[in-house]
Amino acid sequence: MDALIARADAIRPFSELKKGKGREPSSSSKPRAQTSSKSKGKAKAQPSDGDDYTLQSISSRASIPKSLTTLPSDPSSSKDADATAKKTKYTHIANKKLRDQLVHQDNLNSALSQTALDTQEGLLALAADDAGAIQLTDPLEKTWRLSQDQIQASVGGEAARGRRELVFGPGEGAKRMKWTRNGRHLVFVHGKGGSRVSSVDWLGGKVNCEVDLLAGSNFSGAGGSGAGGEGARDVTFLQDQSFFAVAQKRNVYVYDKDGVEVHRLNNIVDPLRVDFLPWHWLLVSITNTGHLSWTDTTTGTQVATHRTKLGPSHTLTQNMHSAVSYLGHQNGCVTLWTPNLPKPAVQILSHLGPVTSVSVNPHDGVGRYMATAGRDGKIKVWDCRNWKGVVREWNVRGGGDVELEWSQRGYLGVVAGGSVNVYHPPHVTTPHGVGGSTPPPLYLTHPIPHRPLTSLRFEPFSDVCVVGHGRGLTSIIVPGVGEPQFDSLEADPFESSKQRREREVKALLDKIQPDLITLDPSFVGKFDASALSASSSTSLVATAAQSLLDKKDKAKWGDSVRVKQVGVDLPFARMKRVERLGVQGKLDVENAASDTSDDDGDGDVKMGDDEDGNKANGKEEKEKKRLRGRNKSLKRYLRKQRKNVVDPQVLAVRAKVERMREEAKARKLQAKQGEGAEGEKRRGALDRFRTAGRR
Repeated sequence: MDALIARADAIRPFSELKKGKGREPSSSSKPRAQTSSKSKGKAKAQPSDGDDYTLQSISSRASIPKSLTTLPSDPSSSKDADATAKKTKYTHIANKKLRDQLVHQDNLNSALSQTALDTQEGLLALAADDAGAIQLTDPLEKTWRLSQDQIQASVGGEAARGRRELVFGPGEGAKRMKWTRNGRHLVFVHGKGGSRVSSVDWLGGKVNCEVDLLAGSNFSGAGGSGAGGEGARDVTFLQDQSFFAVAQKRNVYVYDKDGVEVHRLNNIVDPLRVDFLPWHWLLVSITNTGHLSWTDTTTGTQVATHRTKLGPSHTLTQNMHSAVSYLGHQNGCVTLWTPNLPKPAVQILSHLGPVTSVSVNPHDGVGRYMATAGRDGKIKVWDCRNWKGVVREWNVRGGGDVELEWSQRGYLGVVAGGSVNVYHPPHVTTPHGVGGSTPPPLYLTHPIPHRPLTSLRFEPFSDVCVVGHGRGLTSIIVPGVGEPQFDSLEADPFESSKQRREREVKALLDKIQPDLITLDPSFVGKFDASALSASSSTSLVATAAQSLLDKKDKAKWGDSVRVKQVGVDLPFARMKRVERLGVQGKLDVENAASDTSDDDGDGDVKMGDDEDGNKANGKEEKEKKRLRGRNKSLKRYLRKQRKNVVDPQVLAVRAKVERMREEAKARKLQAKQGEGAEGEKRRGALDRFRTAGRR
């Protein structure tokens, strides 16, 4: 509307144009006439802004946007102007020295503010979801068309060093591998039949050690391993690169950074997979017979052992948020296990064939999504919050077992056939129709000619993905998959030996107990409303114990089992003998009634009798026999703590013991009442006249 009004104002009548009478010339008309007179005969004078009546009419109602304002063409000229302005700012100060100091301080403050602004912008850019990812300028371009040579040529020199190729002999490629938490060291199993285990400093390009398991010696000059003739099946680092555990044919062996065997876990027989829980210092292992065990690496004791009853499992992983162990079985089931439950916390039928790989997404911090792969040729993504169904599933091409792994930023890497495919996080977790099996859009792909492809691991805090294949080890660059920022107090790739020792001591002091491993770790610090309401009543009902009682006891006693809540708040040292045996799982239920009846006597026998004296002497002799030999105090303490885990089975045993005590007391009371009634009935008619002494 303003433009139309301006054009209407600019139109003049024809008579005025003919006579040459126009509006009053502006103040700039005189200089314009002089300029035109000087340039007479060369060129016609260009009309200035004073002759443009449209511009004059609009200028009072509009303004030029800030984005179109004239900027200084030369940055140095603007800097010189700023410096001149700063100098003129303090011209009123007569002291030259003080004036120079103020100007210098002003320059430092401005430089500091600019640096802080740039740092904040850089942090915001790193916090973006697509920070470090490949950015396309043309919508028709595809990221998966980029080759590794193009990516290596475009990234920096330090990032380009991440692409490497380790070639071994035929059939001697890397089979299993594992990174440290800081992403600096890598340990992997290679050789024919898993005959060798190597630990390397990936960033430094050095080999820490190489253990030859079949020969019983290593190549780094250290002593023999003592486990010759056994191939390795899996390997994992413990708290750091100082120790790593190897699952061999017989047992699990622990080696130090020099490749020397330091421990042998005899209680883990025929292991298949091992994993380490860093916050709890627990070594998790699954055997060929289906036994899942947790071993405390600080004391060497076995915290818990569960029989899965689902056969051998070739897939073991963990949720970094809750420390729950995930197992994939040969019947297509995926089970979630904790050391304080004898049965799986969650069990789902994920595939119609054996499960080959399971991985949990660590990007969101709670392990919300889980990806599984099976021999039925499908990849499925599950939501671990409700387990109501598959979020997305698709079919993979190529033969062989499928391996998959989540990166720190939520990218899903899949090894299938002869290529490595990486998928972007928004597309992987987004449902695609009802019952659709369309794969998500590819982010990056890389073909590898050496088959079979056996393993896949993303390097922490780096954009590198390492793939193990039949001829060795190949690393590719995947921009944006690694976390750009790391906490130097938790996982520092550039830590010194002193920092490593301090971090190890601090982690040992902050060790979490195995009892706190659960599906929902947020329950710590909350009030249990059911326990508070139950504690106010005189008698408690152990529902968990009732669920584990056998059918005969349920039919005999029903659901009204009155038990005391013993052992939950009471320390182990203050428990009674029967309660301690129940906690340790050594209670003889058949003889428990007789023991409890003897312990709960009515006090008729005096302390000076021979029976009590013999009992006391017998207890002392038993204690003396227990203290003979190499029965140290530490071993006694560890023996007590070995099975000090409160689970539903322990509660069931306690319920049974308490029930037997109540039965024994009831029988004694009934017997006393029966004797009193029989005595009154046997008295004759003249018994009332008898004196108390003659009785």
